[in-house]
Amino acid sequence: MQSGGAREGFRAYAHRGGAREAPENSLMAFRHASTLGFTHLETDIRPTRDGVAVLHHDSDLDRTTDGHGHVRDHTWQHVRGVRLSDGSSPLRLEELLEECPDAHVNVDVKEDGSVPALAEAIRRSGAGARVCVTSFSARRLARARRVLPAGVESSAHPWEVLALRTLPRGSALPRVQRVQVPQRALGVTFAEPRFVERAHGHGLAVDVWTVDDPADMERLLDLGVDGIMTDSPSVLREVLARRGIAMSSR
Repeated sequence: MQSGGAREGFRAYAHRGGAREAPENSLMAFRHASTLGFTHLETDIRPTRDGVAVLHHDSDLDRTTDGHGHVRDHTWQHVRGVRLSDGSSPLRLEELLEECPDAHVNVDVKEDGSVPALAEAIRRSGAGARVCVTSFSARRLARARRVLPAGVESSAHPWEVLALRTLPRGSALPRVQRVQVPQRALGVTFAEPRFVERAHGHGLAVDVWTVDDPADMERLLDLGVDGIMTDSPSVLREVLARRGIAMSSR
């Protein structure tokens, strides 16, 4: 097990920018995480009717903005006019990449229409080397891998995660660099030594989401995970600092 300052390349992710400390997926949240030293940010994208990749988790606008209806049913002109709880507007993916030019952005691709919107955002920003894509949909993630440049990282979709149990040691999953999992889901514990060791045996980094409890963070660090996603970036920073673990900048 890895622990302490000997660990290299540990990724500390601000989940949705750090949703417990600022409005999720807001510029305020991403700026807050950046001031804490986070260079890895996690977000979600939804497509507008005219093909813009908007940073937004839910399919509709209702929970986190003063707008209503599905993002995909509105133009970007309409979506940019709604307001988050801090009074700011939703962000385009390119805006985040421009606002945080040193940050790496983990993008959960929601909906099929998000794939061309993501591809266009990466083409315009030229920031593919700073993006890692993921999705719960195997079909959607496979499509993203086909259309995105080779330099764009991707994590395993759920079926690939399950395949790790039987995949011969040393073999690789095409276009997969990371495995991003919850601590436990559907009766399966992922945050345990055998799973982490198996993923590492296939050359895959392991990131765990979404972790806000300091004791859980400590346990995961003892397991040797390679990244933690949190809604509480201040808490994770404190845990890492106490253990002498630097946050990766790549």
